[in-house]
Amino acid sequence: MLTIMGGPGQGTIRTDPKDHCTVPAEKKLSLSLARLYARPGFLLRRAHQISAAVFEDACKGVALTPAQFGVLTVLQSHPGLGQSSLARALGFDKVTVLRVLRGLQARGLVTRGPAEDNRRNVSVALTRAGELVLKEAQKPAERAYKRLMAPLDKEQQEQLLQLLQLLTGELEDEARAAFVPPPAPAPRQAA
Repeated sequence: MLTIMGGPGQGTIRTDPKDHCTVPAEKKLSLSLARLYARPGFLLRRAHQISAAVFEDACKGVALTPAQFGVLTVLQSHPGLGQSSLARALGFDKVTVLRVLRGLQARGLVTRGPAEDNRRNVSVALTRAGELVLKEAQKPAERAYKRLMAPLDKEQQEQLLQLLQLLTGELEDEARAAFVPPPAPAPRQAA
């Protein structure tokens, strides 16, 4: 069953495997639209739009997007990471990571320069200002996460995350940009 609820310009879609369409009289949909709105790709894209809006609203005080937060978080764990490795660590293409980095660099939150081991590669690091903004963003980012997951009980939250990990893991080869998490940082040696 596909149910769309909400006022004009707003809607919530609920589906069940019987694939019948039940909507208020003023919202009757063609079968093709009903099928479109019940497709996983449509729902995943819509969920991403909502996730980004929730995050940006929660983090407006630090003026970070989810992509910027991701870049700062990876760089905190891997200072001096190469720009290409950074893109892979977030599943970004090269154009996207460059656009995000330019915005962060313009704000003084990251620096880019030649890598120490290969001067042809670009190394990226957080500035002190970047570290401070990332620290300030932790609580709003956590509030955004909790708000996004609030409609689900604990079991549903775990199930959603497991299903998303299964879906992305099984179809990784289909992605337009590779996702390759950086290796864990080496443990620090005691002096």
